[in-house]
Amino acid sequence: MRRGYTVIDLFSGGGGFARGFEEAGFRVMAAVDNYPPAAKTYKVNFPHATVVADDIKEVRGLDLASLASLSPREVDVVIASPPCEPFTGANPRRMVDPLDRLYSDPAGQLFLHAIRIIGELRPRFFVIENVPGIMEGSIASAIRRELRKAGYREVYFNVLRAEEHGTPSRRVRVFVSNVRLRPKKRRGPTVWDALRDLPPPGSTWPPNHEEPPEPPRRHRRRLHRLRRGEGLIEFEGAGGKRIPNYIRLDPDDNAPTVMGTSRFIHPFEDRLLTVREQARLMGFPDYHVFLGSRDAQYNMVGEAVPPPLARAIAEYLATLLESGEGESGD
Repeated sequence: MRRGYTVIDLFSGGGGFARGFEEAGFRVMAAVDNYPPAAKTYKVNFPHATVVADDIKEVRGLDLASLASLSPREVDVVIASPPCEPFTGANPRRMVDPLDRLYSDPAGQLFLHAIRIIGELRPRFFVIENVPGIMEGSIASAIRRELRKAGYREVYFNVLRAEEHGTPSRRVRVFVSNVRLRPKKRRGPTVWDALRDLPPPGSTWPPNHEEPPEPPRRHRRRLHRLRRGEGLIEFEGAGGKRIPNYIRLDPDDNAPTVMGTSRFIHPFEDRLLTVREQARLMGFPDYHVFLGSRDAQYNMVGEAVPPPLARAIAEYLATLLESGEGESGD
């Protein structure tokens, strides 16, 4: 199967989506993210890519292709991960009206800028990742309408589970695309499968495996009493939903969803996980490094598309590209 298809990455973060595509043989040509630690992290991990550290509202698709030495017709795939905060149920401050989350929330409007750039580039395939909340109310219809304005008649909302595609943690995400995605399934490893061969924290290899932060002092004495799957504390999400945090991992199961704000307790030790351990739970290879403050590193890991899931999607798209399927928007 031929590889080397081109990718442009919007809201690229720390590079989880791109890592999976490159593992599948694609070549990431350009990326956009205005968060400095993410832009620096991306450039270190994908030195061949042009990284634009700018507000996406100021970026034009044709300029982005030009910076990557591509004509629009040479862009095979655009991937994008616009912010999920306006749509997720974990956000207690998300707007009540679903359409306001897309059209009125400044962060939600960034989803529309991803669509704008896709319309300007007209790739053969696009894949936009977000939380299932983008299908609530009339948001999905609005997204479908905007993508049709951009030139794509076919729009699909593909609900995929990371743990069914080789990831050690559970994660349900929606991938909006112009093709129905049917990536090959592969059960993810358990927590202990992912962590068992790591050296103690503070070792020189792998990177990002420094000593983890201490849990809040008032909670430390309770650590040894935590049962598998039990959370040390809870925080409030949208609609008063209670969401556990500082969860004791079950070594024989997949980990819960890794988020930027989530912290896990080691399955056998009374401590938090290192950044590298959480990256392992997302399926990042050890050579993928994260720069910036420790909080920035945790956030980049938790906000990423898990590389094994991204790779499964990429491999599926590669088969379609090889067979000649897929066409630019009309």
